Amino acid sequence: MSVIINIIITLFTIAGMEVFSWFIHKYLFHGPLWFIHKTHHQERHGWLELNDVFSIGFAALSLLLMWLGHFSFDYRLWIGLGISIYGMIYFIFHDWFIHNRLKAFKTSNKYLLNIRRAHKVHHKSMEKEPAEEFGLLVTEKKYF
Repeated sequence: MSVIINIIITLFTIAGMEVFSWFIHKYLFHGPLWFIHKTHHQERHGWLELNDVFSIGFAALSLLLMWLGHFSFDYRLWIGLGISIYGMIYFIFHDWFIHNRLKAFKTSNKYLLNIRRAHKVHHKSMEKEPAEEFGLLVTEKKYF
């Protein structure tokens, strides 16, 4: 039974990260943390940008939770694992597929093209406001 609970905690954390990421992207990254996030809306010079500090922060939180939870295999391990899995999904979808950082991802999948289209709409604005489409995996139906 505990295996099922651990899987549920991990899956809920992954889903929760999509909601949490949307919220902080809209209200913090396009709010008081714009001075960092704006590097993501500008032309990139090199492989990294200041905005990547957010990914480093989430990775550190994930590692800390997994380390604290690994002693007794408690909920912190599974929450940390969920954050880590979401980070991998983020890297694959956002950095690799949408922004083509590794230049090796082509598809005709309608869902993936929808995500790419919505993200490009988000990046039409090079400013803090106006902006729309703050999610990664869930977008409005109009992009299908």
